[in-house]
Amino acid sequence: MQERELSMQGLFTPGALLRRALIVGGIITATILWQLAFGAHLPDIAFHVHAPHIRLLAEASPAIQIHIAGALLAILVGTILLTCAKGTAWHKRLGWAWVASMSMVAGTSFFIHTLRTGQWSFLHLLSGWVLLALPFAVIAIRRGNVRAHRRTMTGMFIGGLIIAGLFTFAPGRLMYGIFFG
Repeated sequence: MQERELSMQGLFTPGALLRRALIVGGIITATILWQLAFGAHLPDIAFHVHAPHIRLLAEASPAIQIHIAGALLAILVGTILLTCAKGTAWHKRLGWAWVASMSMVAGTSFFIHTLRTGQWSFLHLLSGWVLLALPFAVIAIRRGNVRAHRRTMTGMFIGGLIIAGLFTFAPGRLMYGIFFG
């Protein structure tokens, strides 16, 4: 219990939160600059508050629909896993559900080519990393290496779900269109 309290204190210190906010802000800024620099079509970048356009999701390809469903499940399960007690039977069962949903998210991403039509983008590197890191994190915990397991899984949650998820809200992307377009 004491180890958990110490690790949670380190995660939520003002300095740690500020560093994470600066990293996320930098990544969002870099993404927008990347799109502007390489001539990405930015249809209507005005911010419109409205009810979500669910029709856009219904019109998306099955790969995108499965990808979004898996990502939402992974965010929900991952949040529960990060906030609840570790090492319990419940944690292990939910952990396998998270591994399955992350595998689904990463796997379906290889069938999505909307950022660079017909080609893979730099985000596909992240998917490859997730597919390699998931088994290593499982092996780490089975060998008793809690630190490596925690760092890998937390990194995938923050980098593979939260930060990559923020990219989907950039102007011209589907989630932007659903919520702000």
